[in-house]
Amino acid sequence: MTKTELLNKVAQGPEERQLLARVCDQMDHAGRGTPACTPFLSTAQQEAAGRLIAAAGHPRHLFAGGFADAERKVCAFLPDWQEEDGWEPPYTALRCRWQSGDKLTHRDFLGAILGQGLDREKVGDILVGDGVCDILVFQELGPYLLQNLTGAGRARLRAEEIPLEELRPPEKQVKLIHDTVSSLRLDAVLASGFSTGRGKAADLIAAGKVEVNHRPCLKADRAVGEGDIFTCRGLGKCVLREVKGLSKKGRTMILLERYL
Repeated sequence: MTKTELLNKVAQGPEERQLLARVCDQMDHAGRGTPACTPFLSTAQQEAAGRLIAAAGHPRHLFAGGFADAERKVCAFLPDWQEEDGWEPPYTALRCRWQSGDKLTHRDFLGAILGQGLDREKVGDILVGDGVCDILVFQELGPYLLQNLTGAGRARLRAEEIPLEELRPPEKQVKLIHDTVSSLRLDAVLASGFSTGRGKAADLIAAGKVEVNHRPCLKADRAVGEGDIFTCRGLGKCVLREVKGLSKKGRTMILLERYL
């Protein structure tokens, strides 16, 4: 299958086609014997790349982001001669410290990094803790950020490079939500997961702010099921963990996990 045929089969929209064309190029490099790697990909972009890889016959590859539960990952394509354990990540980790009295967020650090004129695709996960933040970046950007990333928000930063093994992913905080819904429609489940009205949930869906399993969804009446992941711009992420059957009143009992 040619590159054009692959893209015609898999790409959903012009923006995704442009992304997957770049993934195809890296895949071709590995096919000619040269190790190749994409930039950092979001979860939605990883899903799209996975569909392309499946359509291409599953060439040798791996997704990696510096630690097991990383959200942003690169996709590395391995030529026939290269073993997976011989792959060297193209990224490094930086640790920033500041006075713990200053409260900094992911947005503070992302703004400070992009304010240096850097592309988001060169930056992986940003792991903010109490007085410390670990940042995944491509190796060529490490020295520049060590010298120039001196502040975020109102805080002054001290940065150093650390081994990937010393990364400190913050413990994920979740809230379990036991509820009942009239049906397993997207708007009903979304309203339950984000503690909002069903009409408001429908408005968010119509406005293009909702993704299901990392893909945009504009259909409030879409049927959802166990394991589906919902992200809403401005509200966060939740997962439908379990559908427990019907209550005595005929409503569907569900268990949701909302990330805080």
